[in-house]
Amino acid sequence: MKYVTVLFDGMADYPDENGQTPMSLAHKPTTDMLARTAEAGLVGTVPAGLKPGSDVANLSVMGYDPRSCYTGRSPLEAISMGITLDANSVTYRCNLVTLSCDEPYENKTMLDYSAGEITTAEAKELIQYLDGKLSTDNLRFYAGVSYRHCLKRNSGTVGAVLTPPHDISDRKITEHLPRGEYANELCELMKKSYNLLKDHPVNVSRVKRGLNPANSVWFWGEGTKPKLEEFYSLYHLKGAVISAVDLIKGIAIGAGLTSIDVDGATGNIHTNFKGKADAAINALKTHDYVYIHLEAPDECGHQGDKAGKIRAIELIDEKIVSPVYKALCESGEDFKILILPDHATPYTLKTHTGEPVPYLLYSHGKTHKGVSSLTEKTAAETGNAVKYGFELIKKMIE
Repeated sequence: MKYVTVLFDGMADYPDENGQTPMSLAHKPTTDMLARTAEAGLVGTVPAGLKPGSDVANLSVMGYDPRSCYTGRSPLEAISMGITLDANSVTYRCNLVTLSCDEPYENKTMLDYSAGEITTAEAKELIQYLDGKLSTDNLRFYAGVSYRHCLKRNSGTVGAVLTPPHDISDRKITEHLPRGEYANELCELMKKSYNLLKDHPVNVSRVKRGLNPANSVWFWGEGTKPKLEEFYSLYHLKGAVISAVDLIKGIAIGAGLTSIDVDGATGNIHTNFKGKADAAINALKTHDYVYIHLEAPDECGHQGDKAGKIRAIELIDEKIVSPVYKALCESGEDFKILILPDHATPYTLKTHTGEPVPYLLYSHGKTHKGVSSLTEKTAAETGNAVKYGFELIKKMIE
């Protein structure tokens, strides 16, 4: 038996004035074909009391109870970056962002949480420059992918109150600057980064090309070394994960899953979809379980891009779900496919929300009542409800 999860990050949404969502508007023939004979319903991927982040939600979908194992977002990303953590380490997610230019730092506006989805090469140059200027014996900057980076405190304590930058798009940062543990130090680093980056050659070039400059860092996602059990010891499946982003790769590595890198995988709508599908099909030859994470719908949601989100869903159906399903059929083995978002990222809000999300669980050769098309509305109308996301994998392999 083979098992595949296709995770459309942030796909769920709120209905527009016509009652439509990106899921209902998207042309996704393979997903909807599967939905017609699959179990469908709603699943709670974000337990009460936890924030609706991709960290918590993906842990949940991968079969982990985040209430007992979650120690913060950034340490999961740090693991993927090869950063060594010990019991005293504290890490922070470090975004390269675009802030407005004219006001004092405290009064600036968060114009772009991703600095125009800056390229990894440009970002690496900026992060290495900041590390050379701002690092200390206890603090170091580490470069990741695109706008996603890490700050490591070698020895410290948690307790900072930090806001994800995608939660405050187009808003003043004044009320969202760091508070709590090390607040003054973190704020000072952010201010210094602005002064260092605003006229950096990389940003001068970006502005000339009509692109948003990466003119500041922004810290969030504080955490400590993760506590994940081996996936195999929990579910007795040899598993692999395919993702472009360090967060999901870090979960995979921490859980003892094979993390597969794909050339050209970016975490946005311009990612190498075919490469991801090919990697998944190849991984299924040697693994029982493959988790394919697609970030594009989430990124479009954060950008308020309704059309882009619809297109991202369509591309995932066409270039991931369809070829993977076809390959599984041709393999001659029994298989199950789980399709769902980790959380909603409504394009009108540009941030995550934590209500239950739609799922379908397709079992080859078996027929459930199903739904005509997988949407938020049709999933809710089934009356099927899975309380916790981590229960889905148990349902999948039973």
